[in-house]
Amino acid sequence: MQPFGCESRHRHSIFCIVPPHILREMARHGNAAQRNAALNSLALDATHRAQRMTMQLLAAGPPQAVTDAPPQVHRTIYTSGNQETASGQLVRAEGQPAGTDVAVNEAYDGLGHTFDFYLEIYQRNSIDDHGLPLNAFVHYGRGYDNAFWDGKEMIFGDGDGTAFNRFTISVDVIGHELTHGVTGSEVNLTYLGQSGALNESVSDVFGSLIKQYVLKQTANEADWLIGEGLLTFPGQALRSMKAPGTAYNNNVLGKDPQPADMQHYLHTAQDQGGVHINSGIPNHVFYLVATAIGGNAWEKAGQIWYDTIRDKSLKASANFAAFAGRTVANAGHRYGSNSTEQKAVSDAWNKVGVKPS
Repeated sequence: MQPFGCESRHRHSIFCIVPPHILREMARHGNAAQRNAALNSLALDATHRAQRMTMQLLAAGPPQAVTDAPPQVHRTIYTSGNQETASGQLVRAEGQPAGTDVAVNEAYDGLGHTFDFYLEIYQRNSIDDHGLPLNAFVHYGRGYDNAFWDGKEMIFGDGDGTAFNRFTISVDVIGHELTHGVTGSEVNLTYLGQSGALNESVSDVFGSLIKQYVLKQTANEADWLIGEGLLTFPGQALRSMKAPGTAYNNNVLGKDPQPADMQHYLHTAQDQGGVHINSGIPNHVFYLVATAIGGNAWEKAGQIWYDTIRDKSLKASANFAAFAGRTVANAGHRYGSNSTEQKAVSDAWNKVGVKPS
């Protein structure tokens, strides 16, 4: 059996939902059990972060189906049996009824919601747009405080139970992770600095849209929280797109450090140049755009962002200004120059201190 985790020497980048700064705070301030859980999760998550750029340079690209399949969801859920391996017993195949394992059912449903969202809203045939089967492993490790997409499948930890609940609990977390596969098959934004923060932000954007789609919420009805319900602290979440920096504040994980504008941009060498922290800036831009336009956020704001990650003019190394420029251009292409939609996009970037280029 091959051990898996965020450190795996896998030729595809591996993206974890819980960033290292949160786990480090938990290791510093948690009780003995929480410290052990955080250190174990950090050990599993560490090495791949340094290898990510090399992986991207060496990778031929994301996995592709041999032939294009018709748009039909194909889910398979396995259990790792609390081992640190993506190998285990098949527990639910496509079309089989729900069982008694909540994590299995949540993973199955979350994969399905993500597939349905991309197909219905953007006519995308699975993650790679070629009918990629959606596989997942639940009960990975013991008390593992993370979930990740490894380029082929989803891996879910059960959480330690005192700071984190099971990682299948939030559909936006599942949508976030699978969207890394979508981005990887399109622009494949380099996981470093501003392009890495954009990579994380795109996953938050579509993870939130998938949650809103499932709940049938408009932009103004949504809570814009990422991972609400994942933390054991009531009313707290991993990130807030509406108000970056306010998602959580407790004596175990510390305070949410995300900035909402360029004035508070964090210059750091940690976490690939702060990809999970500075993603708050483009996250907030999307929130501003979606609420300015109104209605269902996936219809116009989401369409502009989807057009942008498929935009051949957008480079993998794009910074915030370059990405902003393409969102403004794509809003104009789809809805017209000087349209309400284009103005909403331009105004939002200006509010956070990014000048589209």
